[in-house]
Amino acid sequence: MEITKRQWRMVEFFYPILLSSVLILNYGTIMATAAGEGKTSGGGGGKKTYIVYVKRPDNMQPLSSGRNPLDPYYQTFLPSTISTMSTDGGESSGGAVFHGFGSGGGVGSGGTDQRMVHTYHTVATGFAATLTEEEAKQVASKDGVISAAPEKVYSLHTTRSPDFLGLRQGLGLWDTAKLGAGITIGVLDTGIKPDHPSFGDEGMLPPPLKWKGRCHFPGRHVCNKKLIGAMNLVSDDSTGKRLAVAPSDDEGHGTHTASTAAGNFVKGANVFGNANGTAAGMAPRAHVAAYKVCGVEGCKESDILAGIEAAINDGVDVLSMSIGGGDVEPFHANAVAIGSFSAIRKGVFVSVSAGNSGPDHYTLSNEAPWLLTVGASTIDRKFKASVKIGNGESLEGQSLNQPKSLNSAAMVPLVYGGSSKVNGSNFCDNNTLTSDVVSGKIVACDRGGILGRVMKGVEVKRAGGVGMILMNRKQDGAVTSADAHVLPASHVSYAEGQKLMAYIKSTTSPTASILFEGTVIGDKNAPAVAAFSSRGPSKTSAGILKPDIIGPGVDILAAWPTSIDNSSAVVTFNTASGTSMSCPHLSGVAALLKSAHPEWSPAAVKSAMMTTAYGINTGGKPIPDSTNAPADVFATGSGHINPALAQNPGLIYDLTPEDYIPYLCGLNYSDVQVSIITDEFVKCKQIKPILEAELNYPSFALTIDPKSSAPQTYTRTVTNVGEANSVYTSVVFDPEGTKITVTPNKLTFTQLNQKLKYTITVTATANAATSNKDFSQGYLRWVSDHKHVVRSPISVTFSS
Repeated sequence: MEITKRQWRMVEFFYPILLSSVLILNYGTIMATAAGEGKTSGGGGGKKTYIVYVKRPDNMQPLSSGRNPLDPYYQTFLPSTISTMSTDGGESSGGAVFHGFGSGGGVGSGGTDQRMVHTYHTVATGFAATLTEEEAKQVASKDGVISAAPEKVYSLHTTRSPDFLGLRQGLGLWDTAKLGAGITIGVLDTGIKPDHPSFGDEGMLPPPLKWKGRCHFPGRHVCNKKLIGAMNLVSDDSTGKRLAVAPSDDEGHGTHTASTAAGNFVKGANVFGNANGTAAGMAPRAHVAAYKVCGVEGCKESDILAGIEAAINDGVDVLSMSIGGGDVEPFHANAVAIGSFSAIRKGVFVSVSAGNSGPDHYTLSNEAPWLLTVGASTIDRKFKASVKIGNGESLEGQSLNQPKSLNSAAMVPLVYGGSSKVNGSNFCDNNTLTSDVVSGKIVACDRGGILGRVMKGVEVKRAGGVGMILMNRKQDGAVTSADAHVLPASHVSYAEGQKLMAYIKSTTSPTASILFEGTVIGDKNAPAVAAFSSRGPSKTSAGILKPDIIGPGVDILAAWPTSIDNSSAVVTFNTASGTSMSCPHLSGVAALLKSAHPEWSPAAVKSAMMTTAYGINTGGKPIPDSTNAPADVFATGSGHINPALAQNPGLIYDLTPEDYIPYLCGLNYSDVQVSIITDEFVKCKQIKPILEAELNYPSFALTIDPKSSAPQTYTRTVTNVGEANSVYTSVVFDPEGTKITVTPNKLTFTQLNQKLKYTITVTATANAATSNKDFSQGYLRWVSDHKHVVRSPISVTFSS
């Protein structure tokens, strides 16, 4: 296969040779979610279930009986041959509606004919009924009917993350939040491809009345009810003026992140035939506004600030920024932190990527506490590409491109790289492979070096190799990536690579074959933290535990502006990995929560996500890191996002923008520095500063002297958003080397939105001084009689 100019641009974009110290993109793949294309549901006697949408009548008043007034209204649309619906059948279950409105809890049908399946009251105006084709035609012809179409049964499997996160049409948070309808997500990135089907507006509401944004694409109908705004804010390096060009996405990253957060339903999404199904974003009915702030030179601070300002003024509800700095900066010198503080003042939720500099500690970007900082994890889907080696062993690997050329019983000669090695490794970098060594062979290459994963395959192909096995280094661990390789290839873990190397060394004539087995669902090790995902502790503010949370960020399928296989396909998708992909997942979930709870502040939304996150993988074990050991709190933060629980967290840790000012003064920032962040004049001498760990945060990051027995006490305030009358009891898992006491150990609430305080007192124990650990971890749980579990992780760093 010839490598086109377009493919060169793609691989060069995704696998840059060097990371600059200026603001850069956290490259990865965005995630569009999937509702897999299914069959039309049917009933007996030639009946099928039809979804019927109708116009809502004006000024409809509740009936005195307490019955929903829409129920008898819906009955008027049924053919006269169908018996009327009884109203004593109980509450109906939710159903799946492709148009994305979800089915609600209407009144189930009773009576003899039981043809009404569901009635919808809050998520849509309409109903589901079993009808014959002729009956459906009668229904569709009636005044007030918008549409009547056979329902389809969907399985979420193409872009796997929604299903993996428990988001299903007509149920749970997708149902409650109406798929994010009415919420606008602003995406600051590389622009967008406006005519991609992921940004089609079928089923979309008109833009919110508060929306003030504009569409900077030429032509009248480029933007629509899905993509309601688009602006180019990239400035010219030589003049400093904004470039007079459309906010088109020439790289792919912006299209990916936007569709991950809020892509609409698209049938037939796949890459090279893998992961085939119907794709959608986390909030499929949310609006998208694209702000191009990143160009070929990266993302400049002035452009980022301009983009944030434009988004706030336009009226976005959520900001998604997969952008980060290479150097640790104080908040008053960081454009993302400064601009985002203004955003949260306006009630805008801000989700950002943690960075791709793991697995070492102290590698984070975007550490401000008013940001949701997101790390990356795997999902339970793999694109299997097994490696069969000459001794009969089979090694597990992945590849997105799955050609059939090596799928045979015939074994092919295998070689480890070329003649040039760096510190014992063979990276297959530029001009290290020669045709006399690798021609006609499968080439085993170490990950790392100058070239990225796909570019190594380009080098192998140039030298005449017929296939590639890409082996993780020890620091890369067990997590592999499914890439659009330019030749038959498989990416294997460090452990599998060690087996391969042992085999190569055991024989003078090693052989191998790559067997492509398609898309496989059900990895029991997922979620696992990706090796590249940046880790805490925070250098800028050690008293704040970062990252906040993790979400899907490995091999995420999402919209792509061009065909990656040089085909003429209109519907194009691609996979990529990075915290760039996990960030928009959480942006989309935030949109759902804001739709379900419009009264919640950004801090409340963040708290709901963090305190309901989970720490156990699908195999029932602690979430692992890339070495398969349990991941620490500086890798996972509060844990993995759980949208189903986040919609009803029980308690929240709320914060107003003003609450951050004592915290900022406590960082010993000057009045001017604090004022830069807050955009208002601040005198810290007139404000009582607080310690970082005293901020009313949903997690704890504490530092103690292991040789001191002096206790440290920290206060938190929780707000009841669960049941009015409820009692929460504390459960503590003490970090090793500490003893934690919670006062009071029970919180009794008598009303909604009631606030109560508690304190934790931390004391070093005798074994703290003798421990060789730099830090330990534990957690505090508040468990209610209504089964809410409000969990806060605790990290304790031992100062020397």
